[in-house]
Amino acid sequence: MLKSFPSISSPTQQNPKQTMGREDLAREALILLRNRLCNPRFVFSPFAHSPDSNYSKLKFIVSSSVTEASNNSVLLLGPRGCSKNAVLELVIEEVLKEYPDTISVIKLNGLLHSDDNCALKEIARQLCMEHQLLFSKMASFDDNTQFMISMLKECGLAHKTVIFVLDEFDLFAQGKQRLLYSLLDAMQSLTSQAVVIGVSSRLDADQLLEKRVRSRFSHRKLLFLPPSKEDLQGLLKHILELPTESSLPHDYVSEFNSSLLNILADERFKQLVDTLTTSDSTCSHLLKFLFSAVRHMNVETGLLSIDNFKAALASIQRQPKLECLNDCSILELYILVCMRRLEVKEQDSYNFNSVMKEYKTIHDSFQTSDYYSRNVCLRAFEHLLARELISFMDHRGHNQSIEFRPVKLLISYHELYQGLKSYRSCPVSLESCSACIMLMVLIFRASKNNLTVHLRIDKHLTLYVRIYAILQKLIDREG
Repeated sequence: MLKSFPSISSPTQQNPKQTMGREDLAREALILLRNRLCNPRFVFSPFAHSPDSNYSKLKFIVSSSVTEASNNSVLLLGPRGCSKNAVLELVIEEVLKEYPDTISVIKLNGLLHSDDNCALKEIARQLCMEHQLLFSKMASFDDNTQFMISMLKECGLAHKTVIFVLDEFDLFAQGKQRLLYSLLDAMQSLTSQAVVIGVSSRLDADQLLEKRVRSRFSHRKLLFLPPSKEDLQGLLKHILELPTESSLPHDYVSEFNSSLLNILADERFKQLVDTLTTSDSTCSHLLKFLFSAVRHMNVETGLLSIDNFKAALASIQRQPKLECLNDCSILELYILVCMRRLEVKEQDSYNFNSVMKEYKTIHDSFQTSDYYSRNVCLRAFEHLLARELISFMDHRGHNQSIEFRPVKLLISYHELYQGLKSYRSCPVSLESCSACIMLMVLIFRASKNNLTVHLRIDKHLTLYVRIYAILQKLIDREG
């Protein structure tokens, strides 16, 4: 008995060690993946090798300005989140490494420096800091303009290039555009050596320029678009695939990458990506999605799964209205259902009194115990107004009592239906009313389009048939 005891207990002693080893590997892989997702240089490195990429084109423009001592201007256009600023930062970082002592970078943002006086003062301040000069806060617009022109000449004679980055470029194109004119006019001198890079989410930003400014602009534009499906698949594999040459064991890396490839080829995953890109197909949105998926990875298995990406998609596509519904009381849900029933009945205008009549109809139909007094219902009604789940139809009638002012619902019937389904202690009568609302919408749409409604037979068959009979009477009456 004593000899057999160690052999029986030894497997139970080894399993925790094996589990802990797997968890350590998973945590190390998580650190690696998170570092990748937070490193724009790694994320966009595949685009740097392509000569047709915006990275290569922008780097060529900036590098040629440094090597050939020329002046250039270019616009980076595209929707927000399409990596315009990320690619620009990578190009500037790369050029600064190649030409460390011949480049000065001046950065302005239209949200902060759209005023011409403020923008020129900021340019003078950054130039003074770059070249260790004294900055005067009391200098006028003309003084700062002359200082900028003289500094461009001095930098040109010293073979130094000044890069001006104008983020939110379209905001600088408002008003008299004195900053843009002064800057582009100073670049017409043979002694100056500068590059103006404008970044904007407006595709018509160059059309906002005045004629005198447009004539001095080079009209170079780089268009940034969301990645295609092929680029998206390559980007996902590039970011999530573990490197074979790392501190992680080869067996674990092979298992992780094999599991990842199976996920990328799965149709369910492709549907998730399609759902993600339908709402927002930008790179920044994709990185948020991947970061959330990595956060949901199970450290015990050490592998990514489809469920991790589903959880990530659910966390990204937050629905504030549904979250508000989960915090509502039963009475407030009743009021929302009553308002939706009135809308389905095509009652365009209704108020608190109309809602109370519908509330009494539900109570009489289902004989529920959830019946509250009028004053309590009015307080719940006011609470829904405060939470902006409902609102008044217009701003007129401020002196009128709340009970008589027309209101409208700010959530769709689908959101209300999903909110009632996810509500923990939702009464049966409310669930029945939500099913009734869905059927009413279906049948009214079908009746208008002369379609046939097919009801799914399940445990609520009796309820659905009764609702169907009521709705058919309503349709006949409407017809």
